[in-house]
Amino acid sequence: MRVSRVFGSAVGLAVIAATALTPMATAAPSTGSTVESDFYVPPNPLPAGSPGDLIRTEPSHLALSVPGIGGTLPGEATRIMYRSTDSNGDANVVTGTYIDPAANWTGPGERPLVVLAPGTQGQGDQCAPSKMLNNVITYTPPLGFMVEYEVLAAYSMLSQGYGVVITDYEGLGTPGAHTYVNRAAEAHAVLDAARAARKIQGTKVSGGGPLGLYGYSQGGGATAAAAELAGEYAPELEIAGTYAGAPPADLKQTLDQVDGTILTGVIGYTLNGLLESDPGLRPIIDENINDAGKAMLNLVANQCVGETILTVGLHRTQEYTTTGEPMSVVLDRLPVAQEILAKNKIGERTPNAPVLIQSGTSDDIVPHGQAVELGGAWCGKGATVQLSSAQLPAIVPGSGAGHLIPDILGLGEAQNWMKDRFYGVPAPTNC
Repeated sequence: MRVSRVFGSAVGLAVIAATALTPMATAAPSTGSTVESDFYVPPNPLPAGSPGDLIRTEPSHLALSVPGIGGTLPGEATRIMYRSTDSNGDANVVTGTYIDPAANWTGPGERPLVVLAPGTQGQGDQCAPSKMLNNVITYTPPLGFMVEYEVLAAYSMLSQGYGVVITDYEGLGTPGAHTYVNRAAEAHAVLDAARAARKIQGTKVSGGGPLGLYGYSQGGGATAAAAELAGEYAPELEIAGTYAGAPPADLKQTLDQVDGTILTGVIGYTLNGLLESDPGLRPIIDENINDAGKAMLNLVANQCVGETILTVGLHRTQEYTTTGEPMSVVLDRLPVAQEILAKNKIGERTPNAPVLIQSGTSDDIVPHGQAVELGGAWCGKGATVQLSSAQLPAIVPGSGAGHLIPDILGLGEAQNWMKDRFYGVPAPTNC
């Protein structure tokens, strides 16, 4: 146990350092394909089943792992493809990775399972966390540099004996565009990942036990959405608590703020995702973006976030619209766009378990104010909510520092809060 904690900490420090240096078609579960790319091609037609059913599995080698007396540290990984539901209510497939921990569980009751919803990875299939975990650091010339930074949170939780399943979300790795920050699709992918992980034979979490949802940024939005949809979509799941760090609960506010920052390109991810889930938007988008805008959408559709930062970062969306106005202004006068943005707003329902929301007061990517609004909305519905605001000065606005630093500084609080939920400690609230 002590060795696994040290290993997890060392991996975390290595990832922080690396990040700082970078701006078969079968109806029953099988061992999957021996060719990685084939694994991600879903059966056609999709076999009958229910959300969370396993479609295929195969062993997955973690790039950051070491042999241990009790098995590989931090654990044995399994690549999974599972059934889920898209935002239109249709069946789809999602991939991910389950890691069975080598560390013992020393807490009360059954071993917990945590669904880790990743932060922004990109929109290219190569960016799927289930692929990145096999490499951690990848580089494709000239600008395709990527670090799988979620190993920091994942390995820390594995060192505490939790089972961890990491979803790829819809369209990341699998065919079709990744539906970036789509409220329903991401919530379903998170909840069905928990269902799928418990169906893998021979694991330490197959019997049930408490469940935690954990995510920051895009992942925070995904877990927040999952928390408030769980009661109707997956009522059988015993959720002990949800951590939602810097959740983009209001896409309109977030799109306003991110424009012109190093992450301007995520607006391209968002539009591509909306075109995937709502193809009727195509004529409207085509009418309102210019050739440069269309080229940007095509470019980011095949990139990981590191490359998007280097190619689109610090640009403003007024460069991409036919009128020369920011994209947010254009969307404001399009009723269909406003309807879709409203449909993706988080906070209209009630979480069925305690929630910790973290947000930095000077977050330059995901506005602090809309995180506060989310907490207030949930409190007003009677939920147990702890809002933790990191009081930090603005540091090079637009650089993403105001978004990244609270994530790193808040890791201890987030993981201790989740641990307390698994140990039965009453959840705090500042509603």
